[in-house]
Amino acid sequence: MNNLFIFGATYVIILSPIVALCFLWKLPHERRKGFVIVGLISAAVSYAIAKAVSHLYVDPRPFVVTHVAPLIPHAADNGFPSDHALLVGVVASVVSLYDRRFGAVLWFIAFLVGISRVIVGVHHLVDILGSFLIASVSSYVVYRMWQRRTSEAAGTIER
Repeated sequence: MNNLFIFGATYVIILSPIVALCFLWKLPHERRKGFVIVGLISAAVSYAIAKAVSHLYVDPRPFVVTHVAPLIPHAADNGFPSDHALLVGVVASVVSLYDRRFGAVLWFIAFLVGISRVIVGVHHLVDILGSFLIASVSSYVVYRMWQRRTSEAAGTIER
């Protein structure tokens, strides 16, 4: 059973960009540019916020606190927020804003990655949830700003 969680914590993250690329391929051509721009800006904003927050809130990793060896090797640094959960959270958030079905698949993948990282002992649940919150809020704000910008450029401002 441990091998399943080790796999989830280490390799399942790869599925997230693969599913997102499948979604991009199926997305109508006229929406692709916006999707890619929103995705890239959301990732950058989420990463910047996560780095800033990591200086304000320190959460020692579980294996540091409990003195129990994690199932995968990891540095004994600040665990908040989780970079892995942030990545899959941004991908899931952005795709969810464009398509709920693909988004649900990606949130399931994000859940698997997050819970696996908790079970293998390299993150607390708060590290995962914090990353998902940062990713979701950042992606939503960037998406709304992009919508407003493109609406203004087209002369159809939505309020």
